[in-house]
Amino acid sequence: MTPSHYIDGHWVEGQGSDCIVVHDPSDAQPFAELLAASSAQVDQAVAAARRALASWKTVGAAERAAYLRGFAEQLGLRRDALIALQMRNNGKPRHEAEVDLDDAIATFAYYADLAEQLPAKNRDVPLAAPGFSARTRLEPVGVVGLIVPWNFPLVTSAWKLAPALAAGCTVVLKPSEVTPLVELAYGQIAETLGLPAGVLNIINGKAETGAALSGHNGLDKLSFTGSNGVGSQVMRAAAAQCRPVTLELGGKSAIVVFDDCQVDQALDWIIAGITWNAGQMCSATSRLLVQDGIAEALLPRLRQALAALRVGNPLEQEVDMGPLTSQAQWLKVAGYFAKAREEGLACLTGGTALDREGWFVSPTLYVDVPEDSRLWREEIFGPVLCARRFGSEAEAIAQANDSRFGLVATVCSADLDRAERVADALEVGHVWINSVQAVFVETSWGGTKASGIGRELGPWGLAGYQSVKHVTRCLG
Repeated sequence: MTPSHYIDGHWVEGQGSDCIVVHDPSDAQPFAELLAASSAQVDQAVAAARRALASWKTVGAAERAAYLRGFAEQLGLRRDALIALQMRNNGKPRHEAEVDLDDAIATFAYYADLAEQLPAKNRDVPLAAPGFSARTRLEPVGVVGLIVPWNFPLVTSAWKLAPALAAGCTVVLKPSEVTPLVELAYGQIAETLGLPAGVLNIINGKAETGAALSGHNGLDKLSFTGSNGVGSQVMRAAAAQCRPVTLELGGKSAIVVFDDCQVDQALDWIIAGITWNAGQMCSATSRLLVQDGIAEALLPRLRQALAALRVGNPLEQEVDMGPLTSQAQWLKVAGYFAKAREEGLACLTGGTALDREGWFVSPTLYVDVPEDSRLWREEIFGPVLCARRFGSEAEAIAQANDSRFGLVATVCSADLDRAERVADALEVGHVWINSVQAVFVETSWGGTKASGIGRELGPWGLAGYQSVKHVTRCLG
């Protein structure tokens, strides 16, 4: 086994008892193994980040920006290898793996620009009271633990790592045990750039490692992306330390299609929203709300389009959708197919785990799904689309908002005034109008309700790693 943990500027082998086996989901075969970090190694990583903090937070803005631009450049130089690893370990089609890498590069470049602007953010504050002056300082929150998921490795870690480093924080990053390899590139890049030891630490492990990190008393902040179940555990650990936390959790998002849409365009937006990354997205628009006037034209075409998607091994052929990333997720989605049969849902296409090598399922469409169906209410994390009809704009808004989640939504309408009006009424963190789910680093990411706490990306992502200090001075 090769060293798979980057602690205090050194590559080390794991000392934990867990062996992490990494699989190719297209054939269900293992292709790498690594030993998890021990609790002592978690302690070492946090201690290294704590030692590095004092000097890193005083590094000038231009120097921090140069390191961030170095990360962007080095990711580009590793392009072919990282794309291939995303395809092999996640099962992503090539075009999706390319988007992932470009997203990570853009994130580091963007926060390099914001890092350079930080000195101007420390400013005098006008006071109404005479005899006093005041100024603000934006300071790093400190040592942060970053726990990232398996569905968008490389990307989610960039969304956290880049703003944390830009703010002057030091970091302990824990990748998912399902996809632990691609994030190791960040340690290799840190080594190449000469990033000071301890500023970035990477520890791999399973749930025990994540629990040791999230409960560690040496952290000043936690940022977690993943399931609501694990997120609640992370939040409890943070609460025990009275520590700030950012959570990006689940979703059960709606796509609302009004009857003035062109069917061909609507099909593109619907299919992209449920089959990108094989539906393994917290933002998947898995609840389709179709206005009565377009339903009869749209739903048969949607069934045909989903059935025609090319599903296969992205390393062997050009495909529209790859496999699910893990056997556990494959079993979970297959379980929802069984629930659909128990509930008697009308399945227009799909609804089966494919009988082939690897963890493949069929793109699936259920129609006229009752509001109390588990498939309508619960996050499935697979290419499973549930459809209902609506009559009025008010009914569409009410159905879309009737969810414990509030991450994203999509509105499709030729009437842009109506589309903007509906977007404003939806109880979510991000809305697309007549678009696929294009995510830009300048915009915010995060949700309402059970979809999480806080925001990533844009200046909001940087603010999540900053503490505001006011200095007030008596002039008398």
